[in-house]
Amino acid sequence: MKEKVIHFLQKEIDVENIPGAAIYISHKGTPVLEEAVGYRTLYPSREPMQLDTVFDLASLTKILTTMTASLQLLDKGEIRLDDSISYFFPSFSENGKEEIRIRHLLTHTSGLTALRPFYKDGLNTEQIIEKICAEELENPVGQKVVYSDLGFILLASLIEKVVEEPFAEYVSREILSPLEMYETGFNLPLGRERFAATEFSETLNDYKYGVVHDETAEAMGGVSGHAGLFSTLNDLSNFALMIENSGSFKGRKIISTVALELSKRNFTPFDEEGRGLGWQINSPRLSCGDLFSNSSYGHTGFTGTSMWFDPQIQLHVILLTNRVHAKNQQGILRLRPRLHNLIRSQF
Repeated sequence: MKEKVIHFLQKEIDVENIPGAAIYISHKGTPVLEEAVGYRTLYPSREPMQLDTVFDLASLTKILTTMTASLQLLDKGEIRLDDSISYFFPSFSENGKEEIRIRHLLTHTSGLTALRPFYKDGLNTEQIIEKICAEELENPVGQKVVYSDLGFILLASLIEKVVEEPFAEYVSREILSPLEMYETGFNLPLGRERFAATEFSETLNDYKYGVVHDETAEAMGGVSGHAGLFSTLNDLSNFALMIENSGSFKGRKIISTVALELSKRNFTPFDEEGRGLGWQINSPRLSCGDLFSNSSYGHTGFTGTSMWFDPQIQLHVILLTNRVHAKNQQGILRLRPRLHNLIRSQF
């Protein structure tokens, strides 16, 4: 299998769909492939991808931080899924949003729009939260899945209100440190030689290395509930091991088994897109391909990252790429499902 997967990824590098990749595959709790191929940066010179290259995770941030923190607060009795968002943000009840609950934000069924270019208005985090609270709904609450960054931006702020400390500090202490994810975080103080490059920034007059790709997250100081987290293949394998081990890592409970199982339930049977509490649930046209089982779950990141689980055979695949640094940025859309088909067919 190793040769087939590496050959596949090398072909995608050759046609410039991705500059490079780091991939980790685990089957029945045992790593079966851990490899880096291609390049972490192409310009001004090609520098090889390494196993310890640090990637901008983009929307995998939603899973590692916001979802995980939300499940922990459920476990602690601090929140409930049916809590009204306006309980925490009274102004949020404007424009017909009084029926929106925490579960709606986690499942992308709040009716809020997908995103807003807040960064173009020079807004800071507090001002962005105010703008979200004043939003008008684009769809009825709880009736349609519309993947929304706004909901997860607001959830991180809600979590801060509950835990009474900055989001990044809570995440570091309660999630990353217990999972021994020592090279994961927001605004990592590492040299540019450690990072996979993303897109060119006219402001920086350079490609982004360790500066979050998402402009709104950048405007928020690099810390948000929807994007901003950086990590390595090794650190993410610790998180995946915890997920597969029913919420435990090296004997320490990070999330209760019951909360984790709840997160993987399909909350949106009324929509073609299956959604759990943060997770994408296997449904037509998702990036885990055609061969993963119906019980599969995972998530992707805009920069070219993904993490998928097939509990039916205890398989998980972590794929990290910097596709936004590639010539053909849309190539990842066919790459992911075909790669997962190839991997699943080997077991």
